[in-house]
Amino acid sequence: MRIVIALLFIVTFCTSVAAQVGITSPDKKITVQIAVNAEGAIKYSLRHNQTEVLLSSSLGLTTTSSDFSKGMELVSASTVQPVSSNYTMIYAKRKQNTYTANKRTIKFRNSNGQLMDIVFQVSNNAVAFQYVITNKTTVAENITAELTTYHFPLTAKAWLQPMQVSKTGWEQTNPAYEEHYVQDVAVGTKSPSAAGWIYPALFRNNNTWALITEASVDATDCATRLKAESPDGEYAVVFPDPREIITGKGLLPTFQANYTSPWRIISIGSLATIIESTAGTDLANPSVVKNTSFIKPGKSSWSWINSKDDFIVYDEQKKYIDFAAKMNWQYCLIDADWDRKIGYEKIKELADYAKTKNVGLLLWYNSAGDWNTVKYTPRNLLLTTESRSKEFQRLKDIGIKGVKIDFFAGDGQSVIAYYLDILKDAAKYELLVNFHGATLPRGWSRTFPHLMTTEAVRGFEMITFGQGDADKEATHCAMLPFTRNAFDPMDFTPMNLYKIQTKVQRKTTSAFELATSVLFLSGIQHFAESPDGMEHVPANIQQFLKELPTTWDDVKFIDGFPGKYVVIARKYKNKWYIAGINAQQSSQTIDLNLSLFKKQKASLITEGDAPLSFIEKKLTGKGKQKISIQPSGGFVLVLE
Repeated sequence: MRIVIALLFIVTFCTSVAAQVGITSPDKKITVQIAVNAEGAIKYSLRHNQTEVLLSSSLGLTTTSSDFSKGMELVSASTVQPVSSNYTMIYAKRKQNTYTANKRTIKFRNSNGQLMDIVFQVSNNAVAFQYVITNKTTVAENITAELTTYHFPLTAKAWLQPMQVSKTGWEQTNPAYEEHYVQDVAVGTKSPSAAGWIYPALFRNNNTWALITEASVDATDCATRLKAESPDGEYAVVFPDPREIITGKGLLPTFQANYTSPWRIISIGSLATIIESTAGTDLANPSVVKNTSFIKPGKSSWSWINSKDDFIVYDEQKKYIDFAAKMNWQYCLIDADWDRKIGYEKIKELADYAKTKNVGLLLWYNSAGDWNTVKYTPRNLLLTTESRSKEFQRLKDIGIKGVKIDFFAGDGQSVIAYYLDILKDAAKYELLVNFHGATLPRGWSRTFPHLMTTEAVRGFEMITFGQGDADKEATHCAMLPFTRNAFDPMDFTPMNLYKIQTKVQRKTTSAFELATSVLFLSGIQHFAESPDGMEHVPANIQQFLKELPTTWDDVKFIDGFPGKYVVIARKYKNKWYIAGINAQQSSQTIDLNLSLFKKQKASLITEGDAPLSFIEKKLTGKGKQKISIQPSGGFVLVLE
């Protein structure tokens, strides 16, 4: 009997081991367990040190012909293999990047004998996984559903942005990733939008933070989001609204024979991990642009944010070209209806004039076919390869440096393909790209480094439209470095230093606004200040903006809490720029150990007694420094 019991124990033990495998990060702090449960569903869980980040969560896919969601068997698991790569970003939070992780491929078989792999890569600051299907058939198929979930303990909290419902909003232009964040809510809280929640999605359990996103979304994929309902704290990946397509074209991921999904990414650790992590580009596809000599990051003037539609005219744009030249900024953006109000011939005159001032022109386009009703032009010139090529060649011939393309249709596969087709063609004609009314770029700035920036945020233009957004500016801006701007360039169009040129009253100080020029990352930073407004700005602040770097070499998180305050240090060559903002109703004191930066001197810019004034103090670069940030205030400190 004892022999029988022992044999049963051995069989049971071996079965258990065969149905569960694990993988850890190189530093052993992150552990992932993958298993198949009694119903044949694939499950995984995740720990960081002693904290449960994810409880038993689901994995799996269904396709047109296959079901990998139930009746699954864990067939095999590869040995754990180290992977590493080094890459350079032309503009980002860090120029030189190193990615090191442990990789394990786990093979599963469904009840029909069909195979699916799930590849896990675990670095010291992120867990990533993707699905791989290899079929012998050449028949075209769709991924019909993804079963991925993220099951957080009920003790966790969430900071999330609701997804906009397709075909809603002004001129049916949603979704555009332009809502305010729901902050510090219990997991399981239902989204106020039936369309769910967007990425990056931020969570906290105890002192461990997790930021969820995706990368390597290519032309055969759709983008995804999290479902509106998250019972028991379990958030499910879902595909877009069926209306989020190029009319008559595809919604779902499509493949023939082989399928490799985008990477699902969970950055894990402290808030410093979230701010300093490059997980969103680490897992993105490498650059496909061979000639990058035309890709020049910069700062830009932009009239529309101040004077709106009626002033997209020749004289006003010349004024803003002169403004950019005076400030040593590299670009000037001319917005909607330039083709009707200025015309191609006069645009060439402006481009030639701007060239004499060492300023490059950027032009606005309406991407739309029949999926929205926006009347702004140029419209419909970018819908086909033939039409795009003709227009892009014309722009190159007249000396235009880049395009801002607005009002996309959502996240369906055909829309994702449209984005990427534009980027591929723009690279051929050496044009920089800025997507507006658009999706989150999901690491595309690594794959297509001429994608300088993307809106996908409730930006400063909304503040100019209504007092409600102006009242929320401080807390909204204090969210963005932890979420939207964590991995991808963001065209918030920040920094209104003097005042908004509408009836809206800005509630932040000028020092707060100045700090956003350092806090927010964008390949081209379009500033929300006018030439007339800049005349009210002290000469030392103007000089700061003339010398402000257009790229960064490194980043350090100093202090902060999502939606309340944030302080970040960015390095360029031999200087460190430290910027902070405070969204709270009381002052926030920051303790800075300046000796850590190993510089000799420091210059601190804070707000003065008057709402629009500044104070600059010269400090030693050594020792500890206390900085008090007033409510809706900010500061910038330059160490050299």
